[in-house]
Formats: sequence, C-alpha cells, structure tokens
Amino acid sequence: MKNDVIPVQVRRIVAMHSGCAIFVGNEEKVFVINVEPQIGAVISMFMHNTPKERPLTHDLMTNIFKAFGITIERVVITELKNSTYYARLILQEQNELGRKIVELDARPSDCIALATAQKRPIYVSSTLWEQVEDMSEVLDRINEATSESDSESEP
Repeated sequence: MKNDVIPVQVRRIVAMHSGCAIFVGNEEKVFVINVEPQIGAVISMFMHNTPKERPLTHDLMTNIFKAFGITIERVVITELKNSTYYARLILQEQNELGRKIVELDARPSDCIALATAQKRPIYVSSTLWEQVEDMSEVLDRINEATSESDSESEP
C-alpha cells in the first residue's frame, strides 16, 4: 500500500458554522475533510502542543499504545464514499517475540488526531487523491484574509 499513497499534512483548521474544515494536502493539492468542532479543537491542540488540564481520549489511546509497546506507523486516508471519508490506522508492535503490523479501520479525524499527537506521517491513497477537488485557492484566500486581519490589528 505504501507505494500507492501521497504524503500530506494538516495545512489549516478552519472553524465553520457546523464543525471544522480540516485542510489536508501538500504543495501540489489541498482538500477538505469536515469534522465535528470538538475533534477540530483536539487536532489544533496537538498541532500547537497546547497543554491540557487532563488527558483527552486521544492522549489515553497514545498512553495505552505506549504501555503495550505499540507505535503508530502511519495513517492513510483511503477513500470517499457517499460524502464520508475512510481511513486506516497502521500500528506496529515490537517486542521480544518479533514485529507485528496491524491495520485498523478508523475515522480520518481520529487518525489525524493520533498522527498529529505522535508526529507520525499522514498519507492519502493515490486513488482518493485523484478524486478529491483541489481546494488550494480557497486555502490561499483564507490565509490571505487571516494575514490581512492580523496586520490590521497590529499597533
């Protein structure tokens, strides 16, 4: 599967009326995954290393993985069906008995949150990459509007 994937990263998170738009992509292309406001906030916290008062669910999962010697190898956003994205969480366990790779079906938002928390790579299947609409211009306009409002608010 590794040869059929495109490396991407979270480029920006934008709060919307009914959730958050996660802009995912690279220099070539960007697409949007809409998520619940809470998961958008969690991903943003991990991106900015924001301290949390108590461990969140994704922190708990990370701690469980660590306790059992499991690491996230990578996540892959695999497909889009009926306006729903699908993803795979690829885990690796290494111990005295050897190395084991486990691939799990998971929500892309959870995969992105875990990968961001652990600084692990995010990929998109090449099939999905060809299918999604390029939202780079939209992201550029948002970034320009943000930088203009930031410069206007400076003294």
